[in-house]
Amino acid sequence: MGISIWQLLIILLIVVVLFGTKKLRNIGGDLGGAIKNFRQSMRDGENEAAEDNPQQLTKDGVVIEGQVTNKQQDNKV
Repeated sequence: MGISIWQLLIILLIVVVLFGTKKLRNIGGDLGGAIKNFRQSMRDGENEAAEDNPQQLTKDGVVIEGQVTNKQQDNKV
């Protein structure tokens, strides 16, 4: 069995009475800011890891380290 909507509303009402709406709003804002900062630091960490470890290509068993660039060729006849 699960929790019905009425039980959730009663729990929400008790929480609002205990903490007040202003404190709940502050807690929600703090939690949202913490999640945003966590996601940003995860992206920054991934970017730093990508910069520190360039892609390694192998050719005939030899590891070639470097940056891959594309050259565009003008095909004029």
